[in-house]
Formats: sequence, structure tokens, C-alpha cells
Amino acid sequence: MSDSFLTQSRRRFLQSSLAGIGALSGGSAFLGSDVLAAEGRKTDTVRLTWGFFGLTLIAKERGELEKTLNKDGIKVEWLGPFPNHAPTLQAVTGGSADFGFGGSTTPALAAIIAGSPLVFSQFVLYEPRSTAIIAKDSSGINKVEDLVGKSVAVNRSGLGEFLLIAALEKHNIDRSKVNFVYLNPPDAAPALASGKVDAWSMWSPGVDIARLEYKAHDVFLEGRDLPFQIDYSSYVTSRKFATDNPAIVRAVNAAFVTEAAWASQNVSEAEHIVQKRTNYSDTIRDQFIQLKRKYQVIPVSNKKFVAELQSAADWLTARKVLPESITVSDHLIPDQLASL
Repeated sequence: MSDSFLTQSRRRFLQSSLAGIGALSGGSAFLGSDVLAAEGRKTDTVRLTWGFFGLTLIAKERGELEKTLNKDGIKVEWLGPFPNHAPTLQAVTGGSADFGFGGSTTPALAAIIAGSPLVFSQFVLYEPRSTAIIAKDSSGINKVEDLVGKSVAVNRSGLGEFLLIAALEKHNIDRSKVNFVYLNPPDAAPALASGKVDAWSMWSPGVDIARLEYKAHDVFLEGRDLPFQIDYSSYVTSRKFATDNPAIVRAVNAAFVTEAAWASQNVSEAEHIVQKRTNYSDTIRDQFIQLKRKYQVIPVSNKKFVAELQSAADWLTARKVLPESITVSDHLIPDQLASL
């Protein structure tokens, strides 16, 4: 009998023994620390943040991701809702959450530069890209040049700010000629509605809701007017959590891959799920269904993508959206955790 066969048999025996212990105890909540460590984790709970958009909301409302992780003895705790990505990064950094909710890479990079011990666990590409700069129909703003001398609400070091900078650069307008007003989405929407700002740079579904409710229109649309991508969606965790709980990181990554595939293949059902939780109109929901949104998950081991993100980070640094340069590859979970 070969040594290889004996090694594999021992491994299978250990795995079945651990599973038996979990079954007898009613789940891994009662497993000792030694058993958890053998499974590649130091906890049996993962705390996931969520907001009113994107793949994480679909996962939370559908409930299948939770069931999948429960099969591995991992309990899910949902924390939220969060209005945008920055607060989820603070929660992970502060230790009250384990994963960001799949938000923009730009504030994540900014947080890392500021000293947050965060690492990217995987990335998500959303197609089509629907972030836009919008203005009310009554504003007289119909093109990017009309923004000169006007105020535009953006989220600092985020998707809104970078899109405005890219739009101004494309039209050869110095950014000093436009007033950047730094507001988070819950404050920016009423500011646009009341006329306290003249325009708003925002992502879906907020931009779509505002466009309909405030009778606004696109001044600059990312997918149509910007021929390159600078900001991506990303999941982040703390470096310590990734080190202590590689099995949980792998399980969460795999569960979101499955969720992305389901949402891409079941567009209408996915959009109905989001609408039910966020309460926007049937008109907006039907617009999203027509977009046929697709979700593609990219592992951190994809060197081509990481190189593209590095180029994006360099672009943002050169334009002072990011305060200093950063080497993206220094802030990824280890390659072995990215294997799904």
C-alpha cells in the first residue's frame, strides 16, 4: 500500500471525523478551538456587511449564500445597511465586521494608504457600467462644459469623484473651474433635489432613482462616454482575518462566485429582489432588467486584472484622487486563498 494512499486515507478520515463531530454537536458552534484551527479557521462566524445595491444585497435577500456557508459550519451575520463603501471599510478595520460589501476599489485603496490593514479578497466586474453625472432638466446643464462654475456632489476618493475628474479631463476643463462638493449618497440626493448642488456624480441605483424622481438627465455616462475603466468593485477583509481564517475566506469567495453566476443568469428575478428591498418604482426596475446586468468575479490571482487595477491606481494617484502611490499586489489575499 503506497504512502500516498495512506496519506489520502488519513486526510479523508480526519475530514469525516470533523464532520461527524459537527453533526453530533448540532454544528460547529460547539467545536473546540483545536478543531476549528484544523479546518483553517479560528471562528465559526463570518460578519458580512450589506447596502441597498449590488451583488451582496441579492445574496442577503435570496438566502442561498447563507445556506451554502452553513453547510460548511459557518454562521453568517449580516451587518447593515451601509450607505456606501467607506463605512464598511471602517467596520472591517475596526474589527466589527469581517468583509466589506463589494464596493468601489478607490476608497479601499485610499483606506489602505491611510493605514488600514485591509486586503482584497476578490473583485467583481459589473456590466454595463452605469455610473453617471446627472443634472436636473431645469438646470441648463446639458454637457460637461456646462459644469464650469457649477457645484457637483461626489463621494471623496470614490467612484463619483473619479468620474467627474475623468469627464473634465476628457473635455479639457481644469478641475479648479468646477466646485467639488464632498457628500455621501444620503446627503447628496436631497442636495440635488433642493438645488444646493447643481449636479451629482453617482452610481446605480441611486443615480437612476434621482434621474426619475428629480426629472434629471445624464451629462456624462461612464459606459457610454468613458472608454476605459478606472474603478472596480471589490471585496476586502482584514489581513488578520485572512491569515486566521483561510477556510472562511475561500468559502465566502466561492459563495459569491455562485451568487454572481445566478444573478447573471436570472436577471429579472435578481432585479425584483433588489427592488423589493429598496422600494424603487417598477419603471426603474424594468430599466434595470433591460440592461441585462452581468456580474463577473475576478480572483486576486488574475495577474492581468491586477495589472489593470495597478494602472487605475496610478491614474488616480496622478490626479490626486489617491494621496500617494500604492502597490496593489502587496494588498491581496495569498494566491492559495484565491483558488476556487
